[in-house]
Amino acid sequence: MSIANDGDAPLTESFIGGATVQSSAYYDNMDPSTGRPIGAVARSGADEVDQAVVAARRAFPAWRKVAPAERSMVLSRIADTIDVHRDRLARLETEDTGKPLTQARTDAAVAARYFRFYAHAIDTFYGNSIPLTDDVHVYTRREPLGVTGHIVAWNYPMQLAARAVAPAIAAGNAVVIKPADETPRTAVEFARLAVEAGLPSGVLNTVTGIGAEAGAALAIHPDVDSIGFVGSTQVGSEIAHAAADRVVPAVLELGGKSPQIVFPDADLAKAAAFITKAILQNAGQTCSAGSRLLVHEAVHDELVTAVVTRFGEVTIGPGIDDKDLGPLISVKQQRRVCRFVTDNVQGDILCGGTVPHEPALAGGAYFLPTVIDGVDSAAAIAQEEIFGPVLTVNTFTDEAQAVELANGTQYALLAAVWTRDLSRAHRLAADIVAGQVYVNTYGAGGGVELPFGGFKKSGYGREKGYEALDAVTATKTVVVAL
Repeated sequence: MSIANDGDAPLTESFIGGATVQSSAYYDNMDPSTGRPIGAVARSGADEVDQAVVAARRAFPAWRKVAPAERSMVLSRIADTIDVHRDRLARLETEDTGKPLTQARTDAAVAARYFRFYAHAIDTFYGNSIPLTDDVHVYTRREPLGVTGHIVAWNYPMQLAARAVAPAIAAGNAVVIKPADETPRTAVEFARLAVEAGLPSGVLNTVTGIGAEAGAALAIHPDVDSIGFVGSTQVGSEIAHAAADRVVPAVLELGGKSPQIVFPDADLAKAAAFITKAILQNAGQTCSAGSRLLVHEAVHDELVTAVVTRFGEVTIGPGIDDKDLGPLISVKQQRRVCRFVTDNVQGDILCGGTVPHEPALAGGAYFLPTVIDGVDSAAAIAQEEIFGPVLTVNTFTDEAQAVELANGTQYALLAAVWTRDLSRAHRLAADIVAGQVYVNTYGAGGGVELPFGGFKKSGYGREKGYEALDAVTATKTVVVAL
């Protein structure tokens, strides 16, 4: 593959067994804010994946025997090291993704928080004693799975890497992580920083490359004991097939089409602020983005006007300039979002709907904040994940219709209910099919402590929170005759 960078930018290469591994091929890493290359990335393949798995397998027996208290201290030091390098990591993230620098700094802080959280959680991750009969002592142990593989998406590289790696290594596993093609640098840095913080070489390995090559090789590797994937439903299905063929567990966090359901008694000003942030954060490229606004007909005009006004106040520019809205991840993604809006033959575009025309933004993959009212709830734009700053609007007349609309897609990741009626809020929280339901707030995935995952085609298994430790361990039952 041709490399267009100037040769002065450092190479981004796989980090395996505590050392940088060169590749026979490289590809350009592109800055979506400008459309220009910012360095070359190792196009690793099956050979490098195998090296990483071998390194992880070699490191696993000793690491699993390390006492939880010592593992906890190592994870805490990793968190501290990430904090020390937070500004540099944030800049790398902004250049790779195009997201505003403030958001990237937050991502670095949250990544450190994952390691710190699981450093403490592993201290209290116990088995159970089971009272069976007086002459038998029965207990359970939670044991690491072995070598865990993780393929993560490009929208939140630091957060996704940390939330995959931290519980896995805390529980005693060794890890191979494949970052997204477009955003490889911070995952490589995490592996380096972890060794610097005292993690034994080989416990964490990062393999860069193309998803269809390195990612596929990791998914089918016979010596990987579990696989985690964050990305599209289509690729997630392929990952699930690969895991099923080898009879290993998988955790899949896939797409979303999350509704914001607003009733007449809601605090509309607060709702408008959260609705705006929930779709424009990271340019709408968030699996848990609140991309569907379902609003009661009695307050439709007031709320939609407030949201459109907020959209019109958004500043747009390169991530490094720290505006409100950065570019999409690539020109390819920009074209995809454009097609969704152009093909929307029914509905009123109240703002946006196109790329910006400012000459200063011409080289980047930008798209204007967009509100489309009165869409057909069965149309593709209301059913499929757009992954852009596009909000669709539908109205409802009663709770039953609101629930029907909320549950009316193939996805079921998040939802929000805006109402002062707590009885209604609890009814809808039970009736809405989603992995997380927010009431009078919206967390776009919520905090490190909150189990996260979906139903239906949003995937299965849970990351984050205490439940993530269950996903990277297995229960062993021990029965002793007394």
